[in-house]
This record gives sequence, structure tokens and C-alpha cells, in this order.
Amino acid sequence: MSVAQLAAQVIERANRDVPADAALRSALKNARGLSPVDAEAVSHAVFQHYRWFGWLDAEAPIDARLDHAAELASRFERNPGSFSDDELREHALPAWTSLQVEAPPNWARSLQIQPRLWLRAHPNHGDQLPDQMEVRPGPFPGSFLYGGSEDLFVHPAFQAGHFEIQDLASQAVGLACAPLPTETWWDACAGEGGKTLHLSALMKGRGMIWASDRASWRLERLRRRTARAHCFNYRVAPWDGGEKPPTRTEFDGILVDAPCSGLGTWGRNPHARWTTTPQDVLELAEAQRRLLSHVRGSLKPGGRLVYAVCTLTRAETTEVAEWFTRTYAGEFEPVPVVNPFAPQAAPVTPLILWPSDTEGNGMFIASWRRKTAA
Repeated sequence: MSVAQLAAQVIERANRDVPADAALRSALKNARGLSPVDAEAVSHAVFQHYRWFGWLDAEAPIDARLDHAAELASRFERNPGSFSDDELREHALPAWTSLQVEAPPNWARSLQIQPRLWLRAHPNHGDQLPDQMEVRPGPFPGSFLYGGSEDLFVHPAFQAGHFEIQDLASQAVGLACAPLPTETWWDACAGEGGKTLHLSALMKGRGMIWASDRASWRLERLRRRTARAHCFNYRVAPWDGGEKPPTRTEFDGILVDAPCSGLGTWGRNPHARWTTTPQDVLELAEAQRRLLSHVRGSLKPGGRLVYAVCTLTRAETTEVAEWFTRTYAGEFEPVPVVNPFAPQAAPVTPLILWPSDTEGNGMFIASWRRKTAA
């Protein structure tokens, strides 16, 4: 099967219930005799198709759409200025986003740029990475931009636990938390553990982190990742997001990296642009409010609550933060957030990072402190 045929197969299978990246993983896993170069070409063709989907004729055959997407991508790479900001806003984004997102003019343009791959070195391994692979230092301590073409998941340095694949916007969340080695934190929506690992590194392997998620398979992957990274200052505590916390522990800090619509990742995940709906946004915003409400009682007086989402809709960002500040004004006070990309600037309440700011994903971060008299 050719690269184009396999890419077409993935696109035919992808839909709202089967994300393109999942369909792609399945197709590549089942494709026999496919070289790494061809596998990369299939991935590139699929994501290129969705990145330029707004310009394509939905009634045209898939092979014609793939060719058209490749032509548009080539033109953009050669001459980005040949696409106006208005054209990009009209075609690169679904129409409903204008009702939910007050975006800078370059947001749509940033979504059409080939996404960058960022790494985070584990403590004591950052000096070694430039000798082991094609990287250059990023803006944060231990951050690196990867410029090679290897499969990093089988790289010896990855298998040895020397680095994680972690976007800069995600790294910014850990830096905004700024946990201390003497503290106890709860990563309430830990998923597969990317931010748990970063918190652990920032705490120098000391203190304690409780990591929760509602999906047991995610927590199992977290356990495998922490073992590879030699991270031991954590406990797993399954939690469904309900009113009853998974432990009676009172925390110095709680991170709620909540499930969200993911608009901040649309440059990396272009298929989601065309499957996410306004109803998704509203339902997720309600879930985010519940999570914040349910975790707040587990903070010590003086403890800090950090809310982060990799989305940019008002309903899931500023409106959630304003609701929490208003609803729990007697218990919590907002805390300005230091922008890790501009640490010398005055902290802000809240912090909104656009992809053009991070050279990666977008992110929203808000923070509160529990009043000592609560």
C-alpha cells in the first residue's frame, strides 16, 4: 500500500469518535513492511490534510484533497505572506471560535506552522542531551527543541529516563506551580503523568505528590513513566472527580490540569478543529467548575490552587476563573502568576499563553491562595 493510500485510509476512518491520531496509530501498527520514512510521510500527509482542511473541497476525492493540501502547505512554507490574516481566520478555524475566543491576529497563522517538538531533560541529564541527539536549548532550564527525525520513544536516552517529550506550554504549568521540596502536592488530573514528573523534578525528588485520574489505564502508564524516570516521591490515588477526595491529606498545593476542549493544541492536533463543538466547550466548562469546587477543601490554609487548561475559550478560562473567585471569595484570593517566558515581568492574573508566545501549545493558568482564616 502506498503512502497516499494509507493516508487516505486513515482519513476515511477518522471522525469525532475516532480521532485522526488514534486512527493513524492503528493504521501504522497494522501496516506491514512500512519503513520509518514512509510512516513519517503518512503522518505528515494526514495532519497536513486537516491543517488545510478549511480550504479543501469536501466532495473531492481524498487523493485530490491530499494533493491540494500539499500545494497549500508548500506555498505557505515558501511565502507565508501570501495568506492574509483574514483568509487564515476564515479557513483555518471553524466559524464558532469567533464567539468564544478573543484571539490575537496571528493565532490562526500560528496554527498553520509545522509544530515544534520540545523535550524536558530530567535533572542531571540536560548537559548530556546535545551529545546524544539533535537538540538546541529552549527558554527554560532543561528544555530543548528537538530537530532530528529519530523515533524518540526508542532512543536509548529516553529508555534510560534522561528526558520527557513535553511541550513548552506544559512545562510552563509546572514552573508556575513552583512547588518546594518540603511541600505536599496533589496533581488532581494527572493523566499519564507528564506534569507529575515535572513537579517531582522541581521538588528535587523530595516532598510528596499525590497523582489522581479517573482512568486506571492512564495511571498504569503513569507508573511506567515514573519508573523509567526514576521518580519515587509520589503516590497514586484514583479519583473520579467527585465530592469525596481520594485522601484526607491536606496539601500545600493542588494542580487542576483539567480536561478541556484543547484549542491550544490545534496546531499540533488539527483534526480536533473540525470535531470540537460549542456544546463540548460548555459541558467541559461545567466539569471544570465542579473539579475546582471539589478539590478546594483539600488545601491547607495558605495553600495554593493552580488551574490550568490547554484551551483558549472564554467559557473554560476567564469565565471559570471569575466564577471561582466570585463563588469562593470568602475562602480564596487570586494570586498573580509569573510568566515563565518573561520571568522579569510583573506577575499577572490570570496568565494566557498563545501559541505565538510559546512556539508550542496555548495555555491558560490561574492561581488562588486559601485564606488562612478559612
